[in-house]
Amino acid sequence: MFTARSRFILPFVGRACFLLLSAAVFDPALGQKPANTALPFPRGEELLYQAEFKRGPVRGIDVAEFRFSADAAQIAPKDTPRDDPMVLRLVGDVVSRGFFTKLAGFYYHQHVESVVEANSFTVLRTSKLEEHGKRVRTSEAVFDHQSHKVTWTERDPNQSQAPRTTSVDFSEPIQDVLTVIYFLRTQRLEVGRSFDVPVSDSGRVFRFSVAVVERKQINSVLGRVNAVRVEPALFGENGMVRSPGTLSIWITEDSRHLPVRAHLKINVGTFEIKLKQVRYRETDRAR
Repeated sequence: MFTARSRFILPFVGRACFLLLSAAVFDPALGQKPANTALPFPRGEELLYQAEFKRGPVRGIDVAEFRFSADAAQIAPKDTPRDDPMVLRLVGDVVSRGFFTKLAGFYYHQHVESVVEANSFTVLRTSKLEEHGKRVRTSEAVFDHQSHKVTWTERDPNQSQAPRTTSVDFSEPIQDVLTVIYFLRTQRLEVGRSFDVPVSDSGRVFRFSVAVVERKQINSVLGRVNAVRVEPALFGENGMVRSPGTLSIWITEDSRHLPVRAHLKINVGTFEIKLKQVRYRETDRAR
């Protein structure tokens, strides 16, 4: 029974983890612009996370690995809503490992790339690849900030069927499931504040509240750090996920605002996601 369940657990965790840092402290009054002038994530930053599954006496089973990276690029000015050709390219990957690949015979991989206008941190385009066993899906979301519409197209590269296309309205500011993780890191994290967050994913636009609830010192791969805990309201009848669950994320209070730990609890068990490594490409260290 547990092996059968494992086939839907990891896709849920993968999606939740792309959302887990989302909009924890997004303040609509700040508009689309980052709160900090200098971005806390430099070019060439790479983050590695490990997810472990826990249930009752079962502890410390590796189930997934997450990688995030940020880099700068230039594109043609016509591809941006303004005249600035400089953009950020953000990449996120989650892949199954350990228990799911060896014991359950299950493979899951999700790759997300987001293109963001650098100065205003405006999301322009999101592309996604999802491999779930034998099922493969690719999708792209294009954000039109003049008409305030996002057009989402999904394809199955293994079939000749026509792609599915959906266009929905959104109000500014808007983020996707990857850009919002980085946008969060530009914000001021103050205990006691709560916010509503707009996020576009899979042809829909969601809005949910997030609270900044606690600050304390915690142990991490960086040593003992000062951090704040945020809780996005993703679960419940009116949430993005209707089943019961809770999610907490710890983010450092230093200038980097690094997410170092997340705790995801759902009915099948608990997932602990921890930062394992922070790297900066050598060519960018001199910046």
